[in-house]
Amino acid sequence: MSAQYAHNVQRIDMAPAVADKAMRQGVMASSAITIDNLTKRFPAPGSGDEFVVLKDISLTVDDGKFVSIVGPSGCGKSTLLNVIAGIESYDGGAVAIHPKAGSAGSGPRIGYVFQSPRLLNWLTVENNINFVLEAHKVPRSRWRDLVAKNLAMVGLAGQERNYPLNLSGGMQQRVAIARALAIEPDILLMDEPFSHLDAITARKMRFDLMEILERAKPTILFVTHDLSEAVFLSDHIYMMSTKPAQIFKHVAIDIPRPRKPEDARVFDLEKELVREFFSVVEAKG
Repeated sequence: MSAQYAHNVQRIDMAPAVADKAMRQGVMASSAITIDNLTKRFPAPGSGDEFVVLKDISLTVDDGKFVSIVGPSGCGKSTLLNVIAGIESYDGGAVAIHPKAGSAGSGPRIGYVFQSPRLLNWLTVENNINFVLEAHKVPRSRWRDLVAKNLAMVGLAGQERNYPLNLSGGMQQRVAIARALAIEPDILLMDEPFSHLDAITARKMRFDLMEILERAKPTILFVTHDLSEAVFLSDHIYMMSTKPAQIFKHVAIDIPRPRKPEDARVFDLEKELVREFFSVVEAKG
């Protein structure tokens, strides 16, 4: 199974000293992901040198929370998700993916929704989802029910036998979300999943996502460059600068759900964060 479709992490990749500290502070009992002073380098094109993409990144994602990482395009947000998923290696620090309480000995299951749907156009919608279920060794006897349940959850009941190229962009992205949810993930990574959609479709997808997650209830780590989107969706926001990417602010969102984009509290917080975001990013630029 290609890592671009889903990745099942069966590890806790944490330095012993960091793990001991986390255990003493009770982090392991409540956190799904802990990142401590993470550094990632890439080779510089045309030379033997390296450049730092991620520098001293530290953040925590608690069980059942929706956490967003906001930063400029190209700053390294997707690289960070790929490191967490195990697709990319890293050069320093520690990444810990914690087992859920009561599931000692088995790692959490991770679903991944990418910027584009990444569907296999020669397979039906049903078989695109079955492909991932097979890779995760889900018993075949469960496939039909999981496909039907998750397509219904994203508003695509009855589309099992259709093909991706017959669907709109928004519908294809719904299939991608259904595919990620079908493996019943403990953690869902979402990399700007609405960035290629028109504004009207993206707005509807955000509302639909909130309804879907109320039922599925995975832990979410969501990447976006849209602060309005992050404020509307998130429990916590980490704001990231660039050159190299660093976390410069952590914000807890205490606006009750369900939220509306036109809510004055949402709008005021968004304005405040936009001012701070651009002051930091432009200073580093």
